[in-house]
Amino acid sequence: MKREDIELLLFDLGGVLIELDFSRMFRAWAAYSTYSPEDIGHRFKMDRAYEQHERGALEAAGYFAHLKAVLALEASDQDVGLGWNQMFVGLIDDTAGLLRRLDPAVRLCALTNSNRAHEDYWRVEYAAALEVFECIFVSSTMGVRKPERAAFERIAERTGVPAERTLFFDDTLGNVEGARDAGLHAVHVQRPEDVSRTLRDAGFL
Repeated sequence: MKREDIELLLFDLGGVLIELDFSRMFRAWAAYSTYSPEDIGHRFKMDRAYEQHERGALEAAGYFAHLKAVLALEASDQDVGLGWNQMFVGLIDDTAGLLRRLDPAVRLCALTNSNRAHEDYWRVEYAAALEVFECIFVSSTMGVRKPERAAFERIAERTGVPAERTLFFDDTLGNVEGARDAGLHAVHVQRPEDVSRTLRDAGFL
């Protein structure tokens, strides 16, 4: 894989550009529950309601009501929402800096499984870092999620770049495998060096 074979670099956000820590969220919610942070961590699931929220099929109020029931939260929607956003730790500086150093002619987009409540937060909190992207594709707007083939087909349709000329970075192995099945080149990101090494080897740096 060389630079001349790739027209689009496509990045996940959480875990690739933005550090996430779910335990922060569990600790915040524990203040409103009889459950400990550890118990909340065991009870919290990426279940059907979670996926519906990420598809835009369930609004924040409905999802927060689900969380209140599952986690025994005696909290307002505002309090649940504040805890919900505690998962965002900050930018992964090595990767954010790397993207800013790429040739401006390189097409950069992002593809994230995210709900509207989280999007309202990260679009503001990380606005400067996100300026490098030509477009950010969000599951709750598209109505489809990674690793579904339809999500990757939507990117090809919207950008005009064939799957086989797209290089995708994601920290979730299932999403990487879904991208490969859809014809994309895909890298499983377990540390920032996975991004820098791939871009260097392909001739982008």
